[in-house]
Amino acid sequence: MRFEKGHKAATRQHILAVASKCFRSEGVSGAGISGIMGAAGLTNGAFYAHFESKEALVREAVSSALAHQQHSLEKKIETGVRLEEVIRNYLSEAHRADAACGCPSAALLPEIARQSTPTRQTYEHGLDSFVSTLAALLPEANSPDATRRATAIFGLMVGTLQLARAVPSVARAEQILEGGVEAALRLAGELSD
Repeated sequence: MRFEKGHKAATRQHILAVASKCFRSEGVSGAGISGIMGAAGLTNGAFYAHFESKEALVREAVSSALAHQQHSLEKKIETGVRLEEVIRNYLSEAHRADAACGCPSAALLPEIARQSTPTRQTYEHGLDSFVSTLAALLPEANSPDATRRATAIFGLMVGTLQLARAVPSVARAEQILEGGVEAALRLAGELSD
């Protein structure tokens, strides 16, 4: 059967998008090749025409999700968004409720830490890029410690989102999210004591 030009690349991108959502919602361990391929509307046999292993898929899915997150932040910055809005959007009820389309760090950090060195290096590269972009939103963005502060702010945001997702009470989750917003803004220097 002949496919039109670009079909293989489009199918590969589709598998990556589906896998990224599956990994973020079910975890790397919980999302198997068969479930991912079924969700993509493809057979298991089609997987190996696009990826050499699940590990390769994980690495590329993480990279893709981080690149999407980076692109989204850059687009918001182009529209003049302020740091407070970025923090509040990240630590929102909508983001808490939608792990599959949300931040790959909040959904996958413990599992990424257990992946191979190449996957962890891919994650580190995406993290560094995102943190650099976040640092540009900080007051005194050109100071030597802006990247360090942006890393701490992002770590606080990720941990806050993870805590909010772990509790069954929506009211308690909202308290956790709001506390995280306040702490992140203080750390950024946007909120005084």
